[in-house]
Amino acid sequence: MPERTTQFVGQSGTFLDALERASRAAALDRPVLVIGERGTGKELVAERLHRLSPRWEHPLVVMNCAALPETLIEAELFGHEAGAFTGATKARAGRFEEADGGTLFLDELGTLSMAAQDRLLRAVEYGEVTRIGASRPLRVDVRIVAATNEHLPDRVAAHSFRADLLDRLSFEVVTLPPLRARSGDIEVLAEHFGRRMAAEIGRRRWAGFSPAAAELLRTHSWPGNVRELRNVVERAVYRWEEDGPVDQIELDPFASPHRPRSAALTPPPASDPTPEPEQRELDPADFKTSVAAFERRLLTRALAENRYNQRTAAQALGLSYDQFRHALRRHDLIGTP
Repeated sequence: MPERTTQFVGQSGTFLDALERASRAAALDRPVLVIGERGTGKELVAERLHRLSPRWEHPLVVMNCAALPETLIEAELFGHEAGAFTGATKARAGRFEEADGGTLFLDELGTLSMAAQDRLLRAVEYGEVTRIGASRPLRVDVRIVAATNEHLPDRVAAHSFRADLLDRLSFEVVTLPPLRARSGDIEVLAEHFGRRMAAEIGRRRWAGFSPAAAELLRTHSWPGNVRELRNVVERAVYRWEEDGPVDQIELDPFASPHRPRSAALTPPPASDPTPEPEQRELDPADFKTSVAAFERRLLTRALAENRYNQRTAAQALGLSYDQFRHALRRHDLIGTP
């Protein structure tokens, strides 16, 4: 993994406490679980854990578990032999083998299927991985750092995450505070990103933000955390063409009177005489049919609104991936669209 130019910036106690916990855990050859909302810097913490560890001269391998379809995750993690499945024309090492001697960072850990969790548990427990299509395991020396934006004990209680795997991976848990909980850090970060952007575009001096702009930055809730703040600040600086302090902040880059309407939010034509099933006066005998129709509609709408990404659609409905797939099979929606 290449060196980053990004650095940690902040002075709040909650933020520094989390960094200190990560720094102390770095020297120990034990798994670490990093928890935090999107945009809080989980991957940067994983890199810090690796760089400060005795493994720093060896690879830091990153795998985003949510970026791959379920059918490929195990092949990516553990590798495969030639001919192990359709398209496997030659043998390929998995991420565990690539990270041998170093650190494997598993981002979005909570999206792993139960089958992948089972194989991951064996790799963590025994230090062995078996390529798909192989008959003999391979020894690997890998430190696991994992990250998620979910509260995994709740997933364990819902039987969608293995309790024994969570036990193995949570020797130390580093919880990153959201930006709204980092008192004083919004101003520090905004100044840092603003000054850096001004230098990037060749501004001869950095005049900061006007009081109104600074107040808007300070009071926004920042659901996207540091990543969102950086985008907002850099966009404001490059758009500002005057010499004085930046005075215009656009929090939502999609805000426009001309933006297209979402198909999911467009009401049906007024001339459509067909009522929705829940609008009709139902006979008790129609109960099961109506419930099934309503559930199918929820599933198809969630798929459409999430661009047919089944994992994000499942999250939108508050379901585990396995529960969502089971519902799709029940309604014969596998393969939609």
